[in-house]
Amino acid sequence: MAVSAEKQAIVASLKENLTASKGAVFTGYRGLTVAQDTELRRELRAAGVSYHVVKNTMTAIAAKEAGMEELLSHLEGTTALAVSDGDAIAPAKVISSFIKKNKLDDAEILTIKAGIVDGKVISAKEVKELALLPSREVLLAKLLGSMQAPIGNTVNVLQGVIRNAVYVLDAIRQQKEKASA
Repeated sequence: MAVSAEKQAIVASLKENLTASKGAVFTGYRGLTVAQDTELRRELRAAGVSYHVVKNTMTAIAAKEAGMEELLSHLEGTTALAVSDGDAIAPAKVISSFIKKNKLDDAEILTIKAGIVDGKVISAKEVKELALLPSREVLLAKLLGSMQAPIGNTVNVLQGVIRNAVYVLDAIRQQKEKASA
């Protein structure tokens, strides 16, 4: 059975998405309305994430070629792929927040099947945990705050010594004023 050049190009593109992306999330979208899908795509696009429906057979071929056989068990039913080249957490965050915001998890309308972070396949549970992480900027701010805290404490201790010396000198001045009066 000959595979058309168009299908080979799609498989090559999927393989590139799987191997070169920082983060990717596979979703099932059974029962998602057009309005919900449009809103999800808008939110993903705003976060710099590409989102498209994929065929399971072509994705399975691409996963085998990329050495990600763990994905094969998740490629059943409707499947869409959200991919980010810049931020590994962005697809997980946007999809998880969209599911939570629209209460789609109870009805299993939009579900997370699996994910990929830096070439490693992760489970749906791990994708949800990844979505709970603070953003890179928040983590950097916390790190910077942790680094600045000892310096600030040292400055406060040194200022305390100087402040105490001023209080002692002021008390001596007041004593001398009382004694001379």
